[in-house]
This record gives sequence, C-alpha cells and structure tokens, in this order.
Amino acid sequence: MSTVTVTAFIEAQAVDVWRLLTDLPARARWLSAVGAVEVLTTGDFGTGTAWRETRVRPDGGEQPEEFLVVEAVPAERLVLSSRGTDVDYQITWTLRTVERRGRGCTGVTVEQEAVPTAAYGRVLALILGGLAARAVEGALRRDLADLAVAAAPTTSAEAA
Repeated sequence: MSTVTVTAFIEAQAVDVWRLLTDLPARARWLSAVGAVEVLTTGDFGTGTAWRETRVRPDGGEQPEEFLVVEAVPAERLVLSSRGTDVDYQITWTLRTVERRGRGCTGVTVEQEAVPTAAYGRVLALILGGLAARAVEGALRRDLADLAVAAAPTTSAEAA
C-alpha cells in the first residue's frame, strides 16, 4: 500500500471549490490532464455517482479512469474509489476554510491511497513504488493548480 498526500491553499470559498469538484461535465474544461468525461449514472451528485474520464499521460497517450463516489459531504470531504489493473485506489479530497494573509480561503488536501489487489501489483509496488509516488504527486499537484486557477474569483476587469 502506498499513500501520496498533497495540500494547496485556494483563494476561493469551500462551496465554490466543491461546486467545481462535483460539476462532472465541466471537469474536462478546467482539468488540464482530462480530455473527456462521461457520466455513468443519473441523478444528483452524491454517494454512488460514477464517471469515466480520459486523462492524458505525460507521454501523450490516453488513460481512461473510472471513479465512484464513496462518500460526499458537501464543501468538506469527497471520497472516490477507482479500480486499476492489480491495484485499487481511494482518493480523498478534504476542504477546510482557513485564514490566509488576512483573508478566508480553502485548504484543499488530496490523498491517493493505492492498494495492490494481486501479487503482481505488490511486487510492482515494491520495485517502482518511489517512481510511481513521484508521478502521482506531480499529477495531484497539477490537478490542485488547475483547481486553484478555475476557482479564482474574477475581477470585473478580468471579466471584461
């Protein structure tokens, strides 16, 4: 099992960050690594919601990933599961309001836990664990940076 955790401070309210995280059709517009999103369930976003997104790998190839919402506490916590080949993933997004530079913003922590489900996955994790953890950390940091840009309030001059 390996866990990678990354935190960023986003200059937006937690409800606005939550709105972006849970607006599935919009994910491909603000996540630079996502090329397409296909929602697999109907109804309101919450526990049981599932979707597939196609991520662009650093080598230019595409990697489809399916996500299932395991827990959704609006503007506080989002837990996703994703089955991989010989590895299952759990991704937890935690949002908390913090005071930063005299203003309220949202501290966002995203944690990805990888649990090998087959002997091959455990062996691979031992051999490539550090390299994989660095790649995951980079991807999580990029997603958080994209989220920060998308959530940033626009001024009237920027909107014009």
